[in-house]
Amino acid sequence: MARLLVRTDGLGERVLELKLGTNSVGRSPENDFQIDHPTISSHHCELRIEDGQLVVTDAGSTNGTFVDGEPIKEVRLNAGQLFSVGDVELYIETTDQVVNIPKIEVPVHKAPPVVLTDGSLICPRHSRAHVTHQCTKCHEVMCDACVRQLRRRGGKVLKLCPICSHKVELMGAQKKGKRSLLGFLQKTVKMPFLHSAKNGE
Repeated sequence: MARLLVRTDGLGERVLELKLGTNSVGRSPENDFQIDHPTISSHHCELRIEDGQLVVTDAGSTNGTFVDGEPIKEVRLNAGQLFSVGDVELYIETTDQVVNIPKIEVPVHKAPPVVLTDGSLICPRHSRAHVTHQCTKCHEVMCDACVRQLRRRGGKVLKLCPICSHKVELMGAQKKGKRSLLGFLQKTVKMPFLHSAKNGE
């Protein structure tokens, strides 16, 4: 934040931190910065930051505003320079202005998956697809179309969550179905060999 230092005996070590826009300086408490000194008018001058410089504008003060002893109506100054309001000297420490924008987190309300009468789930993102996978971290459920696939060296495919990019696994019913299909294939392949063994072939 832009800062000025008061460098006049009797006023203490005072720091003026400028706000955005115009800052008024004067003896009256109605100013943004009140400096109670007999050479300062009730509304003495105005200060603002423009393009990295301090713009000082005299407000028709009685005792004037000065830079290097010369009276000014308006002047642009940089950090490290001095100016005076009446007999009060001000040092420009910095003209930096930082605008802090608060981070606003909007809560995400996820729609729950639709449960069908047979106990299967409908994908929250694809209304015509059944849920097949669930994330191991955020526990989001999804269909095959939602799963992100990353092929690694050697041909192995990683299946990742579209929400948090962690690993996903097949849901319980899908695991059973997968095992049942595998068992069915094993039995189908074995049957001819068993039949041949019995007949002595």
